[in-house]
Amino acid sequence: MAHRREQMPDEDLIELKFRLYDGTDIGPIRYSASSTVAMLKERIISEWPRDKKIIPKVANDVKLISAGKVLENNTTIAQCRSPFGELPSGVVTMHVVVQPSLTKTKTEKKVDKLPKKSACSCSIL
Repeated sequence: MAHRREQMPDEDLIELKFRLYDGTDIGPIRYSASSTVAMLKERIISEWPRDKKIIPKVANDVKLISAGKVLENNTTIAQCRSPFGELPSGVVTMHVVVQPSLTKTKTEKKVDKLPKKSACSCSIL
């Protein structure tokens, strides 16, 4: 009997799930290997559970991490897939980090207002 896998029309589909900051997942969802990271981010935003404390508003609020690397928006899934994605189970987990640009701006302002007199030093005797 011939391998069914070779004849499947969805051969270039990759099953991904996205692990959120609280350990919950979005997916698994099947994507074309030619889908870009920017497209994944848009889908994550549309699928994001509305009951979460942190909700990304735009794609740039979301960082995707796969195999320890932050993925660039213009990279395709095929380009960023790790060798572990070739395993028969097939589901690749990517971690989602939310960094809203608004929060980043507020944090930068707070840092500037902090007194600079507090310094810490350690001495080993």
